[in-house]
Amino acid sequence: MGVIMNVLISGGSGFIGSALAKSLLASGHQAWILSRNPEFSASTDGINWVKWDGRTSQGWLDIFERMDAVVNLAGETVGSWPWNEKRKQKILESRLLAGQAISMAYRLATRKPPVLIQSSGIGYYGPLGEERVDETQSAGGDFIAQVARQWENSSQTVESYAGVRRVIIRTSLVLDAQRGVLPLMALPVKFFAGGPLGSGKQGVSWIHIDDEVAAIRFLLEHPLANGVFNLSAPLPVSNADFVRMLARTLGRPYWIPAPAFVLRLALGQMSTLLLDGQFVIPKRLQELGFKFQYEDPEKAFKALYAHK
Repeated sequence: MGVIMNVLISGGSGFIGSALAKSLLASGHQAWILSRNPEFSASTDGINWVKWDGRTSQGWLDIFERMDAVVNLAGETVGSWPWNEKRKQKILESRLLAGQAISMAYRLATRKPPVLIQSSGIGYYGPLGEERVDETQSAGGDFIAQVARQWENSSQTVESYAGVRRVIIRTSLVLDAQRGVLPLMALPVKFFAGGPLGSGKQGVSWIHIDDEVAAIRFLLEHPLANGVFNLSAPLPVSNADFVRMLARTLGRPYWIPAPAFVLRLALGQMSTLLLDGQFVIPKRLQELGFKFQYEDPEKAFKALYAHK
């Protein structure tokens, strides 16, 4: 694309946000990252760091008005143990406050950025069986599903402004060899203890980090992109198949199952992240013309661990 974009990213110091910022810079765009501690975050040349408190638009409204797009990825990680009430409240509030701050900035701004990418996750659908689900599936009733639903709604008022396009991205398990959840999943496999979690039948919907970034950029730049999009590869697999492919790629055995009751005892409610799942299809993303570089997990694993 010939036009240089100014893109503001909340949650930009995280795994996905930092990869997105680097990709934008590499294409000649400008990346601005909202950070609570910009003085400790400025490690990538070319990124503009902007201080914020994670809950209001104070101090950055003038910068906001100069943006061509906003990507709201801010939120406490769900992968931190334990899920006590304090942690769960922090997971929810961090998302709602960030979304409300973005909404407030849109309300106060004289010039409103024409595109908002609002982050969410496929946990929105709740634990499901083996049927394939797309963006028409309704929200689940568990904790993660309700967090995702409220997270999406936190910036809904932005849609009322003329000329503003809001896109919701429901992201699946993002694969990267160094960051995110995959290194933790690969650890027992590397130590010759890989196997299915629980029954192994639960769905694992996933996306390579390169496709995640490419999909976000595709939705940023596509004028017809609006509403909800699943950011998930077209070939979700069972947990058993996912770990089997990972073990094969790493040259390790696949044989020791992790009993569900042990995971529930160890992790409590957080065990749903490992024992439950969905088979999610990126129907709307593909209909809009997005092409995945990595459609099956084994190809993704081979690319990620090519230099293991």
